[in-house]
Amino acid sequence: MDGGRTTHRHEGELVVFLIGMTINRWWRIDQWLPTFLAMPGMLREPATDPESGMLGFRVVLGSNGPTVIQYWDSVDELYAYASDRDALHRPAWTAFNRRARRAPGVVGVWHETFRVDRAESIYVGTPAMGLAAATERVPVTARTEAARLRIEADAVRPG
Repeated sequence: MDGGRTTHRHEGELVVFLIGMTINRWWRIDQWLPTFLAMPGMLREPATDPESGMLGFRVVLGSNGPTVIQYWDSVDELYAYASDRDALHRPAWTAFNRRARRAPGVVGVWHETFRVDRAESIYVGTPAMGLAAATERVPVTARTEAARLRIEADAVRPG
């Protein structure tokens, strides 16, 4: 499907979670590198657990640091992972807070959570990515030819 026009299909709740770090003092690698290195494990852990509710993710590098775009089945599953005392997130968050108290302003973290009622996507000549990689990638049809049709409630649902 790489060469054709595709979109995504998903039923049920969809949560988009953005999380990132800002590196405010690049020369303080001792402070920001541990935060940066903690992220791969915190992504791999739910991504490899089919029961976690994480559908997928992608990493984007910007001028101030990385941003991770995550797709989840529900807000409850996202928050369950974030608060799980046996998961990697809690100790990483504790360690970040300890470093941030010792060196305020060197590195920042942020997140935004979106519960998505409707989503529209189009992929032309691309490998599976974004929502199509996290959910189900399907060919564009006459019912989903235009962006306005794809955003309609039932345009990209099975049936």
